Amino acid sequence: MNATFKHIRISPEKMRAVVNLVRGRKASTAVDTLTFCRRKGAGPVLKLVKSAVSNATQKGGVDVDNLFLKEIVVGNGPILKRWRSRSRGMANKELRRSCHISVELEER
Repeated sequence: MNATFKHIRISPEKMRAVVNLVRGRKASTAVDTLTFCRRKGAGPVLKLVKSAVSNATQKGGVDVDNLFLKEIVVGNGPILKRWRSRSRGMANKELRRSCHISVELEER
């Protein structure tokens, strides 16, 4: 009962703060927590957890009420490198980070 979400245009540091809220919790509690979380990263994580629960029900033989988030990991995605012009003909590098998230559910 795994699910992955790749190339999310939010930095991994910001996404880890959201993922730490739900790590190790029951799937239903995690969905409730993420529904009312106001951070930008809560939407993609909520979508991912719902997808993992849906994958578990499609597989069959699993009680949805007993599912919990065994492992949820945020990894680095590709970094887009851009340039921002500055005064006196100079330029600063901008790194636009992205991340990959994977979640694994298990039944208690």
